Amino acid sequence: MTSQSEKPAASLILGGEPSLQTGPIKVSFEFFPPKTPEMEETMWRSINRLAPFQPAFVSVTYGAGGSTRQRTHDTVKRIRDETALTPAAHLTCVGATRDEVDEVVRDYWNAGIRHIVALRGDPAEGQSKYVPHPGGYAYASDLVAGIRKIGDFEISVAAYPEGHVDSPDLITDMDNLKRKIDAGATRAISQFFFDTDCFLRFRDRAAAAGISLPLVPGIMPVTNFNGARRMAEMNGARVPDWFAKLFEGLENEVETRKLVAVVAAAEQCVRLRTHGVDDFHFYTLNRADLTYALCHILGLRAMPVEGSKSI
Repeated sequence: MTSQSEKPAASLILGGEPSLQTGPIKVSFEFFPPKTPEMEETMWRSINRLAPFQPAFVSVTYGAGGSTRQRTHDTVKRIRDETALTPAAHLTCVGATRDEVDEVVRDYWNAGIRHIVALRGDPAEGQSKYVPHPGGYAYASDLVAGIRKIGDFEISVAAYPEGHVDSPDLITDMDNLKRKIDAGATRAISQFFFDTDCFLRFRDRAAAAGISLPLVPGIMPVTNFNGARRMAEMNGARVPDWFAKLFEGLENEVETRKLVAVVAAAEQCVRLRTHGVDDFHFYTLNRADLTYALCHILGLRAMPVEGSKSI
């Protein structure tokens, strides 16, 4: 059994449970394209601060309906050209024909980008429900197959430990993940979650379904609890009562919220580590401090990369 009851944070962080230590820890970081010069400065400062942890890759998100398409392209290409990091570009099915999406994929290939995070995408602006674009890729599995025809990309896809909001049940959701893998995906990165056991149960279900490719937990350290709860509701992630209570009364205590957020996320990471997880994807929200602390707690140390360039 991989699932077990929750324990106080300090019990694992202070070494209260032996780790399987299955292999060296690998990390990757997600950023979103900045909208203003100030946000751009914050993002690049965060990228430079986290770069010494030598992530396997850094991904850049794609807005609903392709609203940040050009900013995503520009950010990914700048990471590729001006840093020693490996960028991964998010790409969705929303708001474009197959030919238009294929053109984007070829543009990435020609720019030296070899990793794409292939997603169905959220409903287009003004729509409450996802509707495939006429002449476009309908679902992520179709997009993966299309990318695979164009080039030998590394292709990451999304996984949903608690099920996608549009899936009627967990069996259907797992079948959809299998379709993406069969189409050519090489890795699945999970939606963020706050209940660690739900990821462990998901991993067990995936193994029982014959899925053997890497399943990487997506970790989102929380500083704005109300914002995180809204995101969880939109994405079908459960917010446990114990997690909500951690942030009670801290609405005006920014620094304390950061400390609580690190402890909660560190407990999550270390528990996953004890169950053999050695690959973590951090949703940074373009801020470095909490992710930096989590990497350090996991045992990583910032080591400048020879030939690296700061921007």
